[in-house]
Amino acid sequence: MKKIILIAALLFFNSIAAQKVKNVIVLIGDGTGLTQLYSAYEANDRFLNIYTMPHTALSITNCIDRRVTDSGAGGTAIACGQKTYYRAIGVDKDTLPMPSMLEICKEMGKKTGIVVSCDLNHATPASFIAHVKDREMYEEIAKFYLNGKCDIFLGGGKKRFNNRKDKRNLIQEIERQGYEIVYNEQELLNTKTDKIAGFFAEKHLPIYKERGAIMQTALKTTIDRLKDNKDGFFIMLEGSQIDMQAHDNHFTEMIDEALDFDACVGIALDFARKDGNTLVVVTADHETGGLTLPVAGKDMDTCKWTTTGHTSAPIIIYAEGPGSEDFHGVIQNDRQFHIIMNAIRRK
Repeated sequence: MKKIILIAALLFFNSIAAQKVKNVIVLIGDGTGLTQLYSAYEANDRFLNIYTMPHTALSITNCIDRRVTDSGAGGTAIACGQKTYYRAIGVDKDTLPMPSMLEICKEMGKKTGIVVSCDLNHATPASFIAHVKDREMYEEIAKFYLNGKCDIFLGGGKKRFNNRKDKRNLIQEIERQGYEIVYNEQELLNTKTDKIAGFFAEKHLPIYKERGAIMQTALKTTIDRLKDNKDGFFIMLEGSQIDMQAHDNHFTEMIDEALDFDACVGIALDFARKDGNTLVVVTADHETGGLTLPVAGKDMDTCKWTTTGHTSAPIIIYAEGPGSEDFHGVIQNDRQFHIIMNAIRRK
């Protein structure tokens, strides 16, 4: 009997070890610390998809020149695997470009996608596609979407593409490259190709109560369009407005955004659990608002915000799928890139 149990255990662990990472879905909850997620957990009858993920690590988020990072340096550390200076986008301390995991995955033959509820040229998505010295170079960032490295990009920021100081209409230029252009959820659902550019707002998308479940639709559609590529895919989704509501100390709206983000995590996990070769990583660039919970629950009067800015509080990374076991302990935020890329390259 002991031999049978030992053989069964060896077969199980060998099957896990044999799994390859074909697809990667990275979901970034901007500004999302432990208390933001726990508040959403309490408000949702004590359930989060995120909390079902088996592997966790604690991430230290400082950038090289400040203890409290911004989304530019924080996003770049995750995307490119190296800490950099405050406000940097895809560049190192000397402003030299660094390849992002999205760009590397594209070179490996994978299809790529970006899904956000903010301006597509905002700091976090920009960190995966652009290389500029300052995060507010929005019109310069927009031009990087013309490089063909992102197959599907869905979010806001339309005015950076077609109402520009240089008078260029980048939406027309993108369309000429073979992308389907969509402006709302129904148009997205009607698409047929795996090259889609979606501009759902002039700047950021509305808050969750106004926009509805378009983020969930966007992620489902992106997965569906990219899943048949023989070399797999890489998708980065950002729950952008968790951060925005935390900046404003809007507790109820922050919970709405966190639960929308968690629903997107559920979509990613559902696909990954059926697929077997998909690594899902849920992370954050920093914590926003310094949220404390003297009494946990739905009532916004029970919480206390200590700032309208970012904090240096470490955030938690959650992971599931092949390679996820390497997320453990306390790590620097740039380490995430290397864990994910090592998992992709593992033979």
